[in-house]
Amino acid sequence: MGKIKISKETCVVVILLSIIISGIIALIMSIVNWTTVYLPPNTKYGVVFDAGSSHTSMFVYTWPADKENDTGIVSQLSMCNVKGNGISSYADNPTSVGDDIMTCLDEATKIIPENQQKETPVLLGATAGMRLLSLQNKSKATRVLEEVTKTIQKYPMDFQGARILTGNEEGSLGWITVNYLLQTFITYSFRGQWIHPDPGVILGALDLGGASTQITFYPTANITDKSTEMSFRLYGFNYEVYTHSYLCFGKDQALKLLLVKVIQMQNSSTITHPCYPTGYTTNISLADLYDSPCVKAPTQDLSGQITVKGSGNPQGCRARLQDIFNFATCGTNDCAFNIYQPAVEGQFYAFSAFFYTLDFLNLTSKQSLGEVNATIHSFCLKDWATLTSSFPKESKGRLVTYCATGLYILTLLVDKYGFDTKTWSSITFAKQAGNADIGWTLGYMLNLTNKIPSEAPVEYIGRTRSLWAAALAFIVLSIVLALVACLIHFSNRNTS
Repeated sequence: MGKIKISKETCVVVILLSIIISGIIALIMSIVNWTTVYLPPNTKYGVVFDAGSSHTSMFVYTWPADKENDTGIVSQLSMCNVKGNGISSYADNPTSVGDDIMTCLDEATKIIPENQQKETPVLLGATAGMRLLSLQNKSKATRVLEEVTKTIQKYPMDFQGARILTGNEEGSLGWITVNYLLQTFITYSFRGQWIHPDPGVILGALDLGGASTQITFYPTANITDKSTEMSFRLYGFNYEVYTHSYLCFGKDQALKLLLVKVIQMQNSSTITHPCYPTGYTTNISLADLYDSPCVKAPTQDLSGQITVKGSGNPQGCRARLQDIFNFATCGTNDCAFNIYQPAVEGQFYAFSAFFYTLDFLNLTSKQSLGEVNATIHSFCLKDWATLTSSFPKESKGRLVTYCATGLYILTLLVDKYGFDTKTWSSITFAKQAGNADIGWTLGYMLNLTNKIPSEAPVEYIGRTRSLWAAALAFIVLSIVLALVACLIHFSNRNTS
């Protein structure tokens, strides 16, 4: 078989063809639309316990490690209700409080990946129930928090403390939650970008707990009393909000103040209560009635009982509710009885007991103030037998209080905060927004993410990048092989 003869010209042609073919491949690859692919950043987790006056709930939150202007895009992943009452009820048996929260902590460790638990922040925030206990017996409040701390520290997470929130913290963090969930801080546009809506859409927040109530909103005028101002930086913007918390004016404590006022006015071992339905009778221990720092105990013996009979009188009930407030002037037109407050403006979200009470009364569908007032008055006129037969599944302990609580909400919002027939329609009563509960815990987690460093997404050499690498290798290899083949051929010719 004869030898194949390769001329110098043939080698040049081979090299040129290699370059041309490589160039065509490069051109084709350049036409293909490709981008660098990034792996999603690590997902972060956070756990917050809301230790309220009547119960405790645990929330698990999650957010991507890359943040929008240093604030995480947080979502609620799970919620767990701790059995039993609020942690302040463990004042005389503090060692039991830890056992009850362990069930929820166990749930959290099942949800959060094991390799991320050590970096997951955990906080327990106690609200008005513990604020009252601290006023009444600070050492008992401290002991309860110590027992909570011992329990949470047994778990492999980043425990950040168990503490009592101030009223202003509770109110303003609830305000953050409302506005985050309703996307007034930041929203996702149809173009796939995060944008900041107009500040004029910022919502106010109204919270009614068991032991305190809070009002928080973003006034257009300057806040003159700086003790009522809270400042936040969220998503690259600064916010200064008006906020005030009224300890002892939550639903449970207000009804206790109301009952004491009725007892003091009648000064008898058997009294009639205008806010309770006709036909309802109960015996109340004086020791239980005066067990709160919100009510001033009389000097006489508290070992006895008071018999309370309902009279179903909504006008009389409203009058007694007026008596528990201090409507004295605060020396300015901007006043909510004796406390500075700018005039309410804008849209508001009302949650917690505001929602639960009016939802039971079917008054959360934007009814007018006149309709709300008429419906509550009509409910208060129903006797106990009618109520129990109409609502057989409702707890009797709650059922007897709906008249008083409904009228209390009217007194609080209209006579105290200053809503009227025109501004009442600006209030939306809600439990949730989106898929998350409204409360202070989500606001706390959002504020916390400002302090947690963000992480850049990890670059990933995906298939398109790999194709480029392969094409480049093919181009270089083709040229090199052509050159080597020609060099070997001419070297053999010169030696032969």
